[in-house]
Amino acid sequence: MVSVTMKELLEAGVHFGHQVRRWNPKMKEYIFGERNGINIIDLQKTQRMFRDAIQYVTNLMGEDRGRTLLFVGTKRQAQDAIREEATRANQFYINQRWLGGLLTNFQTVQKSIKRMRDLDSMQTDGRYEMLTKKERIKLDRERETLEKNLSGIKNMTRLPDAIFIIDVRKEEIAVQEANRLGIPVLAVVDTNCSPEGIDYVIPGNDDALRAVRLFASRIADAVIEGQQLQTKGDEEGLEAAAAAPAISTGAPEATTATTTEADSGGATPAAAPELQMSVPGNQGFGKTGQQPDSVGDHTQAGFGAPVAGATGGGGDNPAQVLPQSSPEQEKGAETVGVAS
Repeated sequence: MVSVTMKELLEAGVHFGHQVRRWNPKMKEYIFGERNGINIIDLQKTQRMFRDAIQYVTNLMGEDRGRTLLFVGTKRQAQDAIREEATRANQFYINQRWLGGLLTNFQTVQKSIKRMRDLDSMQTDGRYEMLTKKERIKLDRERETLEKNLSGIKNMTRLPDAIFIIDVRKEEIAVQEANRLGIPVLAVVDTNCSPEGIDYVIPGNDDALRAVRLFASRIADAVIEGQQLQTKGDEEGLEAAAAAPAISTGAPEATTATTTEADSGGATPAAAPELQMSVPGNQGFGKTGQQPDSVGDHTQAGFGAPVAGATGGGGDNPAQVLPQSSPEQEKGAETVGVAS
């Protein structure tokens, strides 16, 4: 389980906010007090809320292998940390400039990404050599601009499942676009920012290099841990599937009712013939003094298969007249009595 200690937060300077005159009143509940004109952030709340954000990321990545988290931090203090930690976690990032409509107009952004890939392929397949010097210079400049702004998302084919932001005041447009699309936002919020629109608020210093590095590294660790849990779950599923017994898909063999040797007087009756609705001549049930010659007569007369206790032809005991069966019993006889 990824965690952060109070000592790590103190050493990174996470508790230092902005000057009192620059504070945002909406951050009042996260401020412990002030010292020398500087707001001091309550690290107990920071630690608890940061753990909640870490747990959310771990669970998100553990749900599905295709989950993605977009790291966003374009201020100078955050550029290197965002790029390095996102790359370590194999996730996407924006660390230069947030292009308006990057989320809400993602289809257009994909066209720019495709253009950047085409320019890369031109350099590898030799098409660059066929262009004039002026044309190559123009394409090089275009490619550099695209690479600078889109290199962190050049392999992103769909919208991210969540966004992690450093400095929501500077990345206000990113927060608005994510809120419009219903994408969860995790963000480090300083005392001069508003926590509105942030699903997982992490009160803390968003200007100190060590603080930014600490936040980004722990989020990246949570991503990696979630991916490992997903991989472990897949392996356990495969092992369980391999250990499970094979399920037979063949049709079950038809069974027939039989009589015991004691009931039949030592004779084993043959399988019952197919059901017939016609009644042989001179076999009228219900007439006084007339009995069927064998149990098979019951079957031929439509009264179902022989049952336990009935005697077959040639036995010592006289044949017993079976009572007329109900429709439910006939239905059971059709299922049990005759092999398909």
